[in-house]
Amino acid sequence: MATSYRKNLAGAYQGVFEQFAGDASFLWLLRSIAVKQPHYSRADIEILEQRLEAQLDGLMTSLEQSWPICEEALELNDPGETFVAAVLAFRSHEIKKIQTAVVAGLVDDDAAKGLISALGWLDARLVAGWIEKFLSSKDLDHKYLAIAAASVRRQDPGEALQRILQRDDCRQHEKLYARVLRLIGELARMDLIPDLQQAMQSEQEDICFWSNRSAILLGNRDALENIRPFVFADGRYQQRAIEIAFRSLGIEQGQLWIRQLAEDSGQQRAVIKATGVLADPQAVDWLIARMEQPEFARVAAEAFSSITGIDLEQNQLTAETAEALPLQPNDDAEDDDVTLDEDENLPWPDVDRIKALWQNQGQHLTGGQRYFLGRGISVELLQDKLRNAGQRQRQAAAMELALLEAGRPLENTHARVLGR
Repeated sequence: MATSYRKNLAGAYQGVFEQFAGDASFLWLLRSIAVKQPHYSRADIEILEQRLEAQLDGLMTSLEQSWPICEEALELNDPGETFVAAVLAFRSHEIKKIQTAVVAGLVDDDAAKGLISALGWLDARLVAGWIEKFLSSKDLDHKYLAIAAASVRRQDPGEALQRILQRDDCRQHEKLYARVLRLIGELARMDLIPDLQQAMQSEQEDICFWSNRSAILLGNRDALENIRPFVFADGRYQQRAIEIAFRSLGIEQGQLWIRQLAEDSGQQRAVIKATGVLADPQAVDWLIARMEQPEFARVAAEAFSSITGIDLEQNQLTAETAEALPLQPNDDAEDDDVTLDEDENLPWPDVDRIKALWQNQGQHLTGGQRYFLGRGISVELLQDKLRNAGQRQRQAAAMELALLEAGRPLENTHARVLGR
């Protein structure tokens, strides 16, 4: 009788735990998008994290009921479901659950995003020992997992990095090798500069990009020539290359690269973004002209704000209605493109008002100098924006700081805010 009652009670709450799991997965996805958006601040991210943590806490009230739901969801190989299952597994302290989550998380790159995110989310006391085990494992995928977790947490694996770099099998594991090269720059491991040299001319895209990016972060401006092809090619590393290159180039050389990039009519968005990163106010009039083209209006306005520090919404410089452009994704069943419009959360500029304002205020900025949100670049300014600005501005401030102070680690602006 008592057994039957418990089964009925468990069944009655099944839907509640399914809701917890579904909501937690959705909130993880929402947060993963939010950390890259211009209209989210650290405070906004923390609110999202509180909501996510509440769902995770709900799942932890009865692992007996919640774990089977999360384990079944692992079959989807989605990052959100993987994140939720991994958090529960590590919090359970049960080895079999942890093994299940790790195996599922290493199935493909999408699932791995969720597993790595969980290792960044959890308290150190729950994962530090496991990260050490993964780092010392003979399985190179486990080593990759440990290095990726160290990257997210910005924790230095110490001599283990050098040991990995000295092993042929580790260097032949492209994902592991690339992540190690990336981590060298993120942690500002100046002692490993020689290990970057042999990778900087690699024909493997991932190896070449991350080794040269790290070299630039560690002060090697000669590596900019190796980053140049990534700036000029429409590929997955173009935006990252623009972000570091045009913060490292001098004004004249940066302008030259922009003029050369502009020779390709298909690279107009990249030209606008590079102009915003170089942040020379001489380009503001050109950006305002780009705002008159609907497909470039919002990204040009974002570049304008990056240089001048003028917030369109605070200064009532936004257009009341958006220009008519195709929605992305749209309702066309024949259209397989489901990517979101990267300008979606940027305001539409009121070009006439912006022109008028700039005519009155433009003389306050000197052409031929770099600015950050309308002010001369300084450590104090960047540290303030790192704490208080929107996510994209925080990311820019972190990169500026790392380049301004050789040996300074690159802060992870996508890291968990709650409780840190």
